[in-house]
Amino acid sequence: MTDRTITLSAGGPPLLCESRHRNLLEVFEHNNVDVEYQCREGYCGSCRVKLVSGAVEYSEKPLAFISDGEILPCCCMPVGDIEIEF
Repeated sequence: MTDRTITLSAGGPPLLCESRHRNLLEVFEHNNVDVEYQCREGYCGSCRVKLVSGAVEYSEKPLAFISDGEILPCCCMPVGDIEIEF
């Protein structure tokens, strides 16, 4: 799988999502990006962020409610390059 780039709309250097990462939350942790989370399973929704551009796919359908344009980094991976907003 090809590495994907994650751009944070707040600025800073782009993050690289590598094949060793199991989900987007791991990418954030690896790059010391502070994001709120609790369950790591898609149940609570506390890691919810806005997807500005691009697409993600979920390992399993999240149980937490998310609105259009929102994603749960704890249980998804980018399909290609994405931009997100906290």
